[in-house]
Amino acid sequence: MSVVNSENKSSELSVESCCAPLLRAVLDEDQAADFADVLRALADPVRLRLVSIAATTESGEVCACDLPALVDRSQPTVSHHLSVLVSAGLLEREQRGKWAWFRLRRERLAAVSDALVNTG
Repeated sequence: MSVVNSENKSSELSVESCCAPLLRAVLDEDQAADFADVLRALADPVRLRLVSIAATTESGEVCACDLPALVDRSQPTVSHHLSVLVSAGLLEREQRGKWAWFRLRRERLAAVSDALVNTG
C-alpha cells in the first residue's frame, strides 16, 4: 500500500518515535510533543469513531465516501478529522481514483497503548 501524504510527516513517523513508556523514563521534548499529538488526535469523539470504524471493517480499510453517513457528519468535517488522524500516524491514506481509502496503523495504536500501561 502506498501512503499518500505530502502535507505532513505521518509517513515518516516510526512506531518507536511515538510513545516511550511514560512510567519507565522521562520523555524528552520531542517524544512528549509526538505523544501529545497522538493523544490530541484521539481526544475527539468523532475521531475515535473513525478509528473504530477503520479497525473493525472486514476488509481492513474504509472508503472516505462511506464515512460521512456512518458518523453523521458532513464530508468536509470528516475530511478534517481524517487529516488529523493521518497526521498523527494513526491512519494510512491511499488515493484510488477519486476516493481516498483509509487503513488503521495498528502498530501505532498499539505503541500508544503500550506507552500508557507498560511499566517496564
